[in-house]
Amino acid sequence: MKYGFFKPAMTATSNDWKFAKPHVPMIGSLRTAVFAAALTMSAFAQTASDVAAEAGAKKLQQAGFEQKLGAQIPLGTKFTDDAGRPVTLAKYFDGKKPVLLTLNYFRCPMLCTLILNGVVDCATNLPFKVGREFDIVTVSFDPRDTAQLAAAKKAIYVEALGQPEAAAGWHFLTGTKDQIDALCGAVGFSYVFDAKSGQFGHASGIMIATQQGKLSHYFYGIDYATKDVRLGLVEASQGKIGSPVEKFMLWCYHYDSVSGKYSASVKNILKISCSATALILFGFLIYAFRRELGFFIRMKAAEKI
Repeated sequence: MKYGFFKPAMTATSNDWKFAKPHVPMIGSLRTAVFAAALTMSAFAQTASDVAAEAGAKKLQQAGFEQKLGAQIPLGTKFTDDAGRPVTLAKYFDGKKPVLLTLNYFRCPMLCTLILNGVVDCATNLPFKVGREFDIVTVSFDPRDTAQLAAAKKAIYVEALGQPEAAAGWHFLTGTKDQIDALCGAVGFSYVFDAKSGQFGHASGIMIATQQGKLSHYFYGIDYATKDVRLGLVEASQGKIGSPVEKFMLWCYHYDSVSGKYSASVKNILKISCSATALILFGFLIYAFRRELGFFIRMKAAEKI
């Protein structure tokens, strides 16, 4: 006798009937269907996440440096300095000293801070003083940044540098998007804005320009070797700063624009080595000749006696 989903069972000690637990043969299939649906939804979500991540990665690839060595910085571009005054870039490229240029934004949660900390560490170890042998110009590429925020940032980094006189040589500027893009385009710096987070994706590095505003060096990353920046400033100054030793070092090293570092110039070092060897041999020959000449003179004098 059938009882639908219920199967009767009799106890061993009684003739009373009682029902066994319900038997539902469709539950296994239902679970399988639900699991399959969950897997499908998970796969779809993962695919959407992957697509979004790939789109974000492609967008970030647009941020970086395109080297424009020798390019002229647009000196007529107007900005606002950290005191709230309108200025043009020409004010900082007056033909007197080279300029270390950084592009950051002042509300950056991480990378810009690391870049500026790297500048402080490097400048601290340089034999040159900010404001005396060279200037630093830090321009925000976020048009939302204000002169008040620029002044606050300047106070922090001048104090970190430990050179109170650097306040006259480290300049923090803000500007409109058009002004910012004119400068960034000229130096080959590109960035991307993420509207969701309100933050920017950008590359890390600094630049050096001559006192006339022509780009001469790019240094990448967040740590800047003192030797590289030192030689870069000497070279950009066109001999106006630096000791004879540093100028001699420039002859032994050359700037590699690909790596953004100075490396030994094998050709010039070989020239120096060959010249030094030739001088040593020439000196030895003179010494030997004079020795032989002295011996000959003494011999002739002895014969006369």
